[in-house]
Amino acid sequence: MSATALLDNSHYEQACDQAIAMCDGNLRSTIKALIMANEYLEAELEELQAAISAGCIPETARSKVRGNSSAA
Repeated sequence: MSATALLDNSHYEQACDQAIAMCDGNLRSTIKALIMANEYLEAELEELQAAISAGCIPETARSKVRGNSSAA
């Protein structure tokens, strides 16, 4: 196993420990919270994809475009 893979694994181990600690050590609550967070992110992604398909640019992208255009 490469050093990079070990570092990545350590990052995930730390994230798991932190998530479990945030749920007071309750593994079921931790899993539930992660599922809920994932569902929220999936819904947000669907909204962004729909907006992009409709030709809308999300506000964060607009501000980046404005920032780049004013620098030129």
